[in-house]
Amino acid sequence: MSRGKKRSTIVDVAKLAEVSPKSVSRVFNNEPHITPTLRKKVLRAAEELNYHPNVMAQGLVRRQSYLIGLVYEKPSPSYVVELQRGALERLHGERYRLIVLPVESVSDHPRDVVATIRSAALDGVILAPPAADHPEVLDGLTQARIPFARITPQSREGVGLSTTMDDIAAGREIAQHVISFGHTRIAIIKGDPDHPVSEQRLTAYRAAFDDAGIALLPELVETGDFSFESGYEATKRILSRKLRPTAILAQNDDMAVGAMSAARELGFEVPGDLSVVGFDDSEISRVVWPRLTTVRQPVVEMAHTAADMLLRELAGEEPGPTVVHTHSLVERLTVAPPPV
Repeated sequence: MSRGKKRSTIVDVAKLAEVSPKSVSRVFNNEPHITPTLRKKVLRAAEELNYHPNVMAQGLVRRQSYLIGLVYEKPSPSYVVELQRGALERLHGERYRLIVLPVESVSDHPRDVVATIRSAALDGVILAPPAADHPEVLDGLTQARIPFARITPQSREGVGLSTTMDDIAAGREIAQHVISFGHTRIAIIKGDPDHPVSEQRLTAYRAAFDDAGIALLPELVETGDFSFESGYEATKRILSRKLRPTAILAQNDDMAVGAMSAARELGFEVPGDLSVVGFDDSEISRVVWPRLTTVRQPVVEMAHTAADMLLRELAGEEPGPTVVHTHSLVERLTVAPPPV
């Protein structure tokens, strides 16, 4: 807006539309019994004047903030982007806005997480792992009567709203894919121990190993934290041992790409000497070379669904039961038969 130019008000819109300011207010508050003709006149006038209603002012009147929070703990950058994208896609065109609340460690400071959410005066909150499973966070939000939607919770079924994916089935499928190429010495890079999904995916790998009669060797299991660096360091440790694997199952794409980097640095070719797979189908899996075989976790869709369920509950509607999204195996270029 240029200097000195007056900002349009609801009164200006009312004059141009030849209606009362009260009618304009009713249109922008989506009140019932608004005729299509009135709505069209008001919206056309608002567009001509470049008028946008003050959401914060509306919130003060209704005692709502029109803010939805998104809580996550230091996951991969790609995962965060997809969470935000899904939530923002659903909130587009709504009066609600998204507030991002990154947390350093949910397990160390669960009460601080709840306090932050309460102090932000949020109308509702989307909880990504591991906040989606932490009992103190869930209990604190329930006591505060703040609606929440959980993404891929692994515990306390029926608490809050939730949208999920079958991590056991997904982990089992990616492990079976590697095994189908003839691999029997397979290393595993686990994710952050504070994330319940890390143990879920390990359980899935173990089931696939058992089905194939393959031993899960403790010396070939390393723990990371879902970061590139942790996958890189874990792989250097794995490949320095006398018993070397011919394949690595990493529990997310960032750690898998870190594993590929360490392998190349140590003189191993991927997939000629070492097959590597990830989990998520995040952006990094599509731009790295060779492109990474992985499992597509529908993060965008789950975040979209979580936001939708919250909006429905806030509108007094029935949000529906837990929504289960499907995964898919994405075969690319990082898996080959073990070297002879």
